[in-house]
Amino acid sequence: MAPPLTPSRARNAAATRAAILQAARRRFAREGYDQTGLREVAADAGVDAALISRYFGGKEELFAEVLACAPQISEFLDDDKAGFGERMARTLAVEPLSEDKLESFLIMLTSASSPRASDAIQRHSREAFYRPLEAWLGGRNAPVRARILSCLMLGATMNRMMHEDYLLDETARAELCEELARTLNWYVTGGGAQA
Repeated sequence: MAPPLTPSRARNAAATRAAILQAARRRFAREGYDQTGLREVAADAGVDAALISRYFGGKEELFAEVLACAPQISEFLDDDKAGFGERMARTLAVEPLSEDKLESFLIMLTSASSPRASDAIQRHSREAFYRPLEAWLGGRNAPVRARILSCLMLGATMNRMMHEDYLLDETARAELCEELARTLNWYVTGGGAQA
């Protein structure tokens, strides 16, 4: 039986766990699920590979935990439904892309074709994105509207990754942001389908 954790050991355990998660997130984003090895993750984190098993189990569990730590759609869902489009469009088209959000997108993109990773990605998408968004949207066709919003947001993210400024000058980019906000809000309010 392991000795009880002292405050110092608990801090070290938390720091080790965080270092493993950060290293895994970067590896999964760069190389995808199938090409990422636990030894490489451990080396990147500066720990023994056995610690990954101790803290997470195996690679599948580590991958699921990396997804669980990704930014959530809930940060954009508040009582101001009318402001959703503007909040999201600003994030997608104007504000600098955050490393966390970019890595989360890349992890799912590079790992989606892996049979072992696809189940975790689908579970994460349902639980962390679609269900909260559907509940917030409300209405009979909330699942369809949530998927349309997802398509718009993923497409905008992919375009932004390829072309930071969308290949537009500042004026045109502001117009793009306004139109994107208007389109997103149309589906939020149910204008895009029978609510």
